[in-house]
Amino acid sequence: MSTTVLAAGNHFIRPGLFAEAVRAAAGDTPLDIRELRYDWPHTPFGPVGEVIEASGTEDEMIEALRGVEICVTEHGPLTERILAHCPDLKLFCTSRGGPVNVNLAAATRHGVPVCHAPGRNATATAEHTLTLMLAAARGVGDTHTDLRRGVWRGDYYDYDRCGIEIDGATVGLIGYGAIGSRVAKVLTAMGAHVLVHDPYVRPEALAGVAEQVTLDELLGRSRIVSLHARVTDETRGMIGRKQIAAMRRGAILVNCARGALLDYDAVCDALDAGQLAGAAFDVFPEEPLPAGSRLLTAPGVVLTPHIAGGSQEVAHKAARIVAEEVGRHLRGEALVHCANPEVLQGS
Repeated sequence: MSTTVLAAGNHFIRPGLFAEAVRAAAGDTPLDIRELRYDWPHTPFGPVGEVIEASGTEDEMIEALRGVEICVTEHGPLTERILAHCPDLKLFCTSRGGPVNVNLAAATRHGVPVCHAPGRNATATAEHTLTLMLAAARGVGDTHTDLRRGVWRGDYYDYDRCGIEIDGATVGLIGYGAIGSRVAKVLTAMGAHVLVHDPYVRPEALAGVAEQVTLDELLGRSRIVSLHARVTDETRGMIGRKQIAAMRRGAILVNCARGALLDYDAVCDALDAGQLAGAAFDVFPEEPLPAGSRLLTAPGVVLTPHIAGGSQEVAHKAARIVAEEVGRHLRGEALVHCANPEVLQGS
């Protein structure tokens, strides 16, 4: 008999990408793969039932999961109600970095292992961070806007307006996980002196790459500060008016992590006052960015619409990571990225 799999993709990780990766990981195991496509990113994800970031509806998922043993998806929801209506489900794989589209406690109660794809977009996000960092350091946002409007401004060559180089600059990274560590290695290769504030990093991980310092020291010494921390009760709003005031005058602030880490009104005030020379952001406290946001008119800002983790390579990598978990499940092997391993005990 074949194993029934639902490949619930979207316009980024298409159902066919999931299906292709699952077939490759399953080897000779016969599969019946059904495909479903959600409209993300053309339609934003949001709350579905009790989960916070998902696409589609519970009814749509219940219908698609009838008779399905394994689901691979990026934004498809898994809620208490869906689980109650889908008793055949034996494995749920989400290609997100964490299972934010899943009621993990409910999945555990129903005996369904949930796998995810940590590190899927670390390289893409690190590269995008460096892109924004370089753009902000050289004033690309304002110069690009002026030139698109047909304005050629020679005064951008003035000493007080022209940008800075990474070579020789002190760059501070707040957070040194999969993304921050990649950014640090590239910056070091470019000639920067890298400072890191991360209470959880092991000293040996920084050897030859970066210097571990306190947050206050990092803010006071760095010409460029980039955020790479997770959002927790401890880090939420960690960079506010006090911290921005402690930065070097004329510093640059970059955030490709999470909008909740930063007080954006304080950033706009600092840009208007010249305390910050520039800033670059891929994440915001409200997404999509509202039409009246001060960030749209603040000087020296480079903005992208939360696309740091989006590349063609990420789509293939994420599909492969969860497909490999499907292969392990079919062969009876231990799952590597299971978010609720307690469900596997005694199985």
